Amino acid sequence: MEKALVERLEAAVARLEAAVASGASLSAAPRDLGDGLDAAAAASDPAIVAYDEFVAGAVGRLTAAAEKIGGKVLDATKVLAEAFAVSKDRLVQAKQLQKPASMADAQDFFKPLNDVIAKAIAMTEGRRPDYFNHIKSVADSLTALAWVGFLGKDCGMSFPTAHVEESWQMAEFYNNKVLVEYRNKDADHVEWAKALKELYMPGLRDFVKKHYPLGPSWGPVGGAPVSQPKATAPAPKAPGAKAPPPPALPSAPLFTTEKSPKSAQPKEGMSAVFQEISSGKAVTTGLRKVTDDMKTKNRSDRSGVVSSSTAAPAAAPEKTSRAGSFSFKSGPPKLELQMGRKWVVENQVGKKNLAIDDCDARQSVYVYGCKDSVLQVNGKVNNITVDKCTKVGIVFKHVVAAFEVVNCNGVEVQCQVEHALPQQYIHSFKDGQFITSPVSHSGA
Repeated sequence: MEKALVERLEAAVARLEAAVASGASLSAAPRDLGDGLDAAAAASDPAIVAYDEFVAGAVGRLTAAAEKIGGKVLDATKVLAEAFAVSKDRLVQAKQLQKPASMADAQDFFKPLNDVIAKAIAMTEGRRPDYFNHIKSVADSLTALAWVGFLGKDCGMSFPTAHVEESWQMAEFYNNKVLVEYRNKDADHVEWAKALKELYMPGLRDFVKKHYPLGPSWGPVGGAPVSQPKATAPAPKAPGAKAPPPPALPSAPLFTTEKSPKSAQPKEGMSAVFQEISSGKAVTTGLRKVTDDMKTKNRSDRSGVVSSSTAAPAAAPEKTSRAGSFSFKSGPPKLELQMGRKWVVENQVGKKNLAIDDCDARQSVYVYGCKDSVLQVNGKVNNITVDKCTKVGIVFKHVVAAFEVVNCNGVEVQCQVEHALPQQYIHSFKDGQFITSPVSHSGA
C-alpha cells in the first residue's frame, strides 16, 4: 500500500514539473496534488484494503471456475468482476465527496455502476443464450451491489446487509437451477455455482455488515458535491496500452428516479374505476362512516360483518374524521422505482390517476404521505404498504406476500383478482363457549 501511495505522489510531482516546463499557471497545482493525496488516503482505508482482499479471494475463485467452462459463462463472470471493481471505485470516491441529499442528486455518481449492471442484464435479453441460468444468476446477483446507494433509513431501500441478502434471494433461483442441472454431469459448473453463492452469502454480506453497516463512508460536510467529483491522480499507463471501450448504454437503470414509462398511457380494464374520480368528484364519495353500533366490539352477533343494507347515521361530533391530524413529511411528490426493488409513491395530493405498470413480483410498493389520491398497481408485486395516508384509494391485481395499511385514515382498498384471507381474529367468551370471528374494518 505504501508503494501505491509513493507511485501516486510521483505521478502528481511529474505533472507539476510538466506544468513548470510549459510555463502554465500553477494556481491549480497544489489542489491537484491534494486530490491525489486524498485519493491515495481513501484507497489505503482499512475497509478498502479489506474489500480488495475479499474480492481477490471470492471473485478470484469464481473467475478460476469460469475459466474452466469458458464461453458466455466466462464473459458474464468478467462483467461481474468489473462491477465489483467499479463498486470499489465508488467507495473510494465517496470518502472524498459530500454525502448527497437524495438519490436524485447522486445519479451521475452511481452511473458507472449502473452501466456495468445494465451490461450484465443485456446479456440475458433477446433470444435465450447458452448457459442462460448462469448469466441470469450473475445479472440478478449484481443488484446486491446497489447497497453502495444506501443514503439513510428514509432513502427507500433496506439497510445494506439486508439488501445484499434480499438481492441474493433473487439470483439464487437460477443459481440452484445450475446446481441441479450439472450436479451429476459436470463438476466445473457445480464449483462455479457454489463460488457464486459464497461470493454473496456469506462473503459480501459479512463484509458489508462489518465495514459498512450504514452504507458508504462519505466525506465531511462542505466538501465537493457528488455532482462534481474530484479528479483522482491517474496511474501511469503502460506503453502502447489502449483505453478501455466505453460502457454499454444501460437498458434497465438500477438507480433511477424516473416515473413508470407507461404511467401516462391510457389505462384499460379497471380504468372505469377512476373515470368518475378523474372527472373531479371526491375520492370518498359514497363511503360510509363507522359508528359505534357498527363496531365489532359492540355488535350483539359478534360476527364482525357490517351489513351493506345498514343505514349510516350521521357521525357524532366527537367521532369526526381525523383526516387533518396527520403531519405529513414535507417533500416533493414522488412516483419512482428505487434500486430496482421498491416503488415509492410519496406526497401525492389530489392525484386521481396514479399508476404503476412496469412492475414484477420481486418489487414492493410503499405509499407514504398521500392525500385525496388514487393509485392503480397493474401487475404482480411482492407487497404493498400504505403509511400515513388520508382519503387514498388503492386498486391492485396481485400481491405475493401482504397488503398493509398503517397510520392511515379513510383508505379504500380493492383487489381485482385474488381473494383476501383474514389474519387477525377476535376471540370472545360468551354463553359458556369461545367465539372466534375475523376483525372487520368495513366502511372505513
